[in-house]
Amino acid sequence: VHLEESGGGLVQPGGSLRLSCRYSGDIGSIYAVGWYRQALGRERERVVSSPFGGSPQYTGLAQGRFTFSTNRAENTLYLQMTRLKPEDTAVYYCWVEIMWMELGDSEYEEYWGQGTQVTVRQ
Repeated sequence: VHLEESGGGLVQPGGSLRLSCRYSGDIGSIYAVGWYRQALGRERERVVSSPFGGSPQYTGLAQGRFTFSTNRAENTLYLQMTRLKPEDTAVYYCWVEIMWMELGDSEYEEYWGQGTQVTVRQ
């Protein structure tokens, strides 16, 4: 699976951005999708994740401000971010997990986008 992100940039506090992630390759094996972020000097953290085609699960940092969606016709994931704060500044990564069966067991593999920088400041 190949992931290509776009949509990051510089925005003022209170502003909005929409991130996009186009996926391609073995999309028939996609099991779960989502977005993570990593601020400078901090560990990568989950923003939102979802079973592919299921309901998204938001973390507290995203709840009420961010909206995750999928356009399966265009093979694209989106993260609409509103009311952005300086603490949302980070590199945002698109995430896809695939699953397949091997000898009766479920096997999983994760894929990551290249990351897109989001900077929130005056």
